[in-house]
Amino acid sequence: MRIGLITPDPGHPLLAAATALLTPGHQVETLDPATAADPAGPLADVYLLKARTPRALALARALERRGAPVVNPAAATELCQDRTAMAAHARRAGLPFAATRTFTTLAALAAAAPPAGPVVVKSRHSRRHDVVARVDDAAELALLAAAHPREPVVVQDFTPNSGWDHKLWVIGDRLFAALRRSELSPEGRGPTLSLALDALPPGWAALARRVGTVFALDVYGVDILDGGEGTPVIVDINAFPGARDQPGAPEALAALALSRAAAAGGPAGARPREPFARPPRT
Repeated sequence: MRIGLITPDPGHPLLAAATALLTPGHQVETLDPATAADPAGPLADVYLLKARTPRALALARALERRGAPVVNPAAATELCQDRTAMAAHARRAGLPFAATRTFTTLAALAAAAPPAGPVVVKSRHSRRHDVVARVDDAAELALLAAAHPREPVVVQDFTPNSGWDHKLWVIGDRLFAALRRSELSPEGRGPTLSLALDALPPGWAALARRVGTVFALDVYGVDILDGGEGTPVIVDINAFPGARDQPGAPEALAALALSRAAAAGGPAGARPREPFARPPRT
């Protein structure tokens, strides 16, 4: 099989480990979205989309138009970058996603009525080094707005919790879980501690898998808070996360790549997955 990696960083630990598992019997090639031209030659059997830039999404769409299977689809990846659309899509599907309000800029949020209680302010568009902050009052909001006045943001009510986020990752048919001290906790972001699946509250594993169905994702992460007595509150969904060195994750990714390639029948017989309908922007 030929497996294509759409990424500027093939040395990413998850990708590198999966590549090492695949290369004894399969060909793995990298397409850097910053330099790769629109594909015109023979297609790989499957492409893994581990990038979220506009060029990466355009490249993935071009491959999909030619019938190549892409994991995750470009439309699903893009949806997970827009927290407004993500929240709306999740709530329409009945997922317990945190209520999310959108503001054109942080300056506009600061000019509105001050928060009635603690809130979490996040960049509307998910990316590395985006804004994620707890705000308790108007003074803290003014400071945040002064630092990022033009940043489009979403606001979620703060969910009282232990200070530890539940991180759930799904790769194909494998589920992984961990606890990570939240960046919003007084101590700041802390270590990631692997968590046995049977230690999750009832129903959380099934909820994580339902997220994949709703968002047409094969490789993704779900951030969940315990809203009390095991009640899940989803606060974020990420397409193709790094899975934080979870044992078995590279094996799961390698198996998924081969499974998707085999299911598509190779380039000659490849048929694109039923299109994922991205909801309209709001």
